[in-house]
Amino acid sequence: MQPLQQRDDPKHRAASHIIHALAIADDPGHILVVEDHPEFGQAMVQQLELFGHTVELAADGRSALRRVYARQPDLVILDVHLPDIDGYAVCAALKQNPETWRIPVIMITAETEYEARLLGIEAEADQYLHKPVDARELEVQIRVLLRVKRRTDRMEKADDVIFSLARAVEAKDAYTEGHLQRLAQYACALGERLGLSTRELEALRYGAILHDVGKLGVDERIIRKRGPLTFDERAEMQEHSLIGERIVQPLHMAGEVAPIVRHHHERWDGCGYPDGLTGSAIPLGARIVAVADAFDAMTTQRPYNIVLSPAEAVGQLLQGAGSFWDPDIVVAFVDLLGIPLASRAVGE
Repeated sequence: MQPLQQRDDPKHRAASHIIHALAIADDPGHILVVEDHPEFGQAMVQQLELFGHTVELAADGRSALRRVYARQPDLVILDVHLPDIDGYAVCAALKQNPETWRIPVIMITAETEYEARLLGIEAEADQYLHKPVDARELEVQIRVLLRVKRRTDRMEKADDVIFSLARAVEAKDAYTEGHLQRLAQYACALGERLGLSTRELEALRYGAILHDVGKLGVDERIIRKRGPLTFDERAEMQEHSLIGERIVQPLHMAGEVAPIVRHHHERWDGCGYPDGLTGSAIPLGARIVAVADAFDAMTTQRPYNIVLSPAEAVGQLLQGAGSFWDPDIVVAFVDLLGIPLASRAVGE
C-alpha cells in the first residue's frame, strides 16, 4: 500500500467536519490491515489509529487468516499483492467461511484494469479502492461498513432473542411440542412447490416459527384451557396476532415476516381476524402458514381436538377450501403430501 494521500482544499475541509461528526456518532473498530510493505503498512496503521481505531498488521495472507480466526476483527483492509497467497484468495476464504463471511473487506490495489476489479467483485469484497488511497475516503468507507455490520449484528441478536421467545411459547403447552419445526418444514416445502424465491422461503420459515409468538401476551390459563373459550377469552386470544406483529419488528426480515404473523388467522371468505381480509388480499405467506398450521393441529394431540389421520385431515382441508383456506394452496399441499384428492370438487 502507498502512504495515504492527504488533500487540503475547502471542500475536503468541510468534509472533514462531517467525518469528525461520524467519528463521534460511531464507535471505532478493531481493524486488520494486510500489507507486506512495512512502510506502507505502518503508515496505514498510524492513520487509522488517528481516527480512533485499534489496528493489527499482518504481512502476508496466511498470517492474516490465522489472526482472523484467533480474534475476529470488525473489518479487514486487504492489499491484493501479497508474498504467499494473493488478496483475492484471502478475501474469498473469509467470505466462504460461515464464521467470518460477515466481516467487511476493503481491497486496495494499484491495479485499475477491468479484470482486476472483476476479481475483487468475484471474491465478494465489500469495497474496492485504488492506490493512492485518500485517507478521508477510506475513513468514510470504514465508518459506513462498520455501521452496516453493527446494525446487522444487532438484528441477528434480536433474531436470536425472538426465536427464543417463540420456543418459550411452545414450551408453555406440552401438546405443541415440535409444532414449530413441523410447521416450518410443511410451509417451506409448500413454498418451494409454489415457486417462491430463496428470500421468500426464508421469510416463510421465520413466519412459520414465529406465527404464535404473540401468545406470550396471552394469559397462560387461556392457552392451556380445555374446551371452548368464552367470548372474552376468545377476544384475548385473538390479540396474539397483533402482539406477535409488534414483537417481530426488530427482525432483519420484519417487513416480510410481520404480515405472516399478523394475518395467519385470516380466512379466505373474510371471516377471519384481525382485519377480515378476503381471498388474495391475505398475504401469500400467511395463506401458506394457515393451511400447514391447520393440518398439523388436526393430526397432533391438542387439548381441544380428536387426532385425525392424515387422510381425514386432508378431507377437512378440502371441505374448508374456499371458505377457511385458499383452495389453490390446499390442492398444492395435498399434492405435496401425496394423498389423492377426493372425487368431490374442492370447496364443496
